[in-house]
Amino acid sequence: MLNPKLLDDMASKLSSLLAATPASEIDKNMRALLGNAFAKLDLVTREEFDVQREVLARSREKLSQLEARIDELEGKAATAPPAAK
Repeated sequence: MLNPKLLDDMASKLSSLLAATPASEIDKNMRALLGNAFAKLDLVTREEFDVQREVLARSREKLSQLEARIDELEGKAATAPPAAK
């Protein structure tokens, strides 16, 4: 029967060999390349996007309120008698 210590040693040596293969270097290089490409695209984070979406929703609500107020004032102005000069 095989010694468990021997199996552990073999597993650690295989892990270190796999870490030293070109595949790990390719992975690191691809991640760096993609990171640079995304940085050049001037993307925003999800957090920044969510904040701006909330700001836009509040702005739309305020705009709707102001439009309703203008309609109300214009309605009053249309039904009011003309001012004497």
